[in-house]
Amino acid sequence: LPGNAARALLAAVDIQPACLGLYCGRTVLSVNGSVETYGDCGVCPRGQRTDDHKICRECMGSPDRYDWLYLGFMAMLPLVLHWFFIEWYSGKKSSSALLQHLTALLECSVAAVVTLLVSDPVGSLHIRSCRVKKLSDWYTMLYNPSPDYITTVHCTHEAVYPLYTIVFIYYAFCLVLMMLLRPLLVKKIACGLGRSDRFKSIYAALYFFPILTVLQAVGGGLLYYAFPYIILVLSLVTLAVYMSASEVEFFKDLLVRKKRLVVLFSHWLLHAYGIISISKLDKLEQDLPLLALVPAPALFYLMTAKYTEPSRILSEGGNGH
Repeated sequence: LPGNAARALLAAVDIQPACLGLYCGRTVLSVNGSVETYGDCGVCPRGQRTDDHKICRECMGSPDRYDWLYLGFMAMLPLVLHWFFIEWYSGKKSSSALLQHLTALLECSVAAVVTLLVSDPVGSLHIRSCRVKKLSDWYTMLYNPSPDYITTVHCTHEAVYPLYTIVFIYYAFCLVLMMLLRPLLVKKIACGLGRSDRFKSIYAALYFFPILTVLQAVGGGLLYYAFPYIILVLSLVTLAVYMSASEVEFFKDLLVRKKRLVVLFSHWLLHAYGIISISKLDKLEQDLPLLALVPAPALFYLMTAKYTEPSRILSEGGNGH
């Protein structure tokens, strides 16, 4: 019987006209025992993607470890930008920066939990998804077929469900929670700032959220494959810039100023996240020792900063002449 059912299914598929296009498929209209009835070739409903026989099937899988790491990266972007602009506009004498940092963390954490709860299956922190097979899965709008070179069959759908749209939902919740919580907090506690400066971190968020949305819409697939290397490069560059701008030269500077120590550990966490994302920790005995390289760039900078100080190089050059 299983063999007969399989042959009946293949026969039903063969009777249908060819379904062109990389992502066009036929929806299942009804199931009568082992016989399925299919609709016309077209776009698959949300939450489905085509199988090898061009039939739209429900996405019943779960995100793998790399998918969760990607979602974590996209969730961290607004939080890191919040913290950067809060620190940038808070001022050295303002005591409100810490509370604003904690509020931003609360906003993004609540937004992440709510996003998971409203995703399918609703009310659960687990989500069902389709597996990402290749880069083109992120850009199905570029693969709509034109059988007669005149009429285009529109088969654009979310083949990587829900990795593409869930990021937009998360950003929307982040923006709503920020507008509900942050203005009241800043108005009460940001006493060390001027009336025009205290809301600048919120205004900055109103700029970077649309930028992040466009970035996800246009480059979501590229970010999916490149985000581990982006994390590594940015963590190294920003750490070097911060240390040079703050004139961190010796280990005692980090111990005396706790804020610098917090920044250093934050960069180490990002660096470790990038290494884990690249290795995926598939082989723990080989991948875990790589985490020992996390402090290496900072230690190298601290040990060599005194030899590369511009004033020392200029003075030695002058003495040589």
